Amino acid sequence: MSWLLERLRKYKEKDDRGMMANLRCVLVKSKKHRAWPALNRLGVEIDNDNLAYIAGLYATHPEHNPSTGNFGMTCKSVMKKRDQRTDDKLTPTERRFQHLLTATRDEVYVRVLRMVLLAKSEGIPVNYEKLESDLHFWGERKKTEWATAFWTSEAADTREEAP
Repeated sequence: MSWLLERLRKYKEKDDRGMMANLRCVLVKSKKHRAWPALNRLGVEIDNDNLAYIAGLYATHPEHNPSTGNFGMTCKSVMKKRDQRTDDKLTPTERRFQHLLTATRDEVYVRVLRMVLLAKSEGIPVNYEKLESDLHFWGERKKTEWATAFWTSEAADTREEAP
């Protein structure tokens, strides 16, 4: 587990709701300044947008599971719980995921937040370590990795799990 997630987990275990509330402020542009003291206590530089954003996401949805794969797998799990496929049309989650994949570096944070909130509503954990790394290197390669994880067929999933 990364040093950041370890520190966040300790604050969560202490039930420090004030700290978590302040960290969530980093997700709102007009309230970002409220998160700076909390980020400082965590050892995150306030100009490190990536780590600050991960801290804010964790404070919003602290269900972390390092074995859930990349964020494409998380979104796929959300789709399985939320959407019933009735025809060949895209499901609402698929459309939202496509919208996420078209995001530029400036837009990706807002779009990931929406999907994390959906994951929270469905009780699906997020691999924040992998998400932090992927956001740091956001580009076509990461988009392709997420898309591959999201649209892997069920048959391929079963073959991968078989010994």
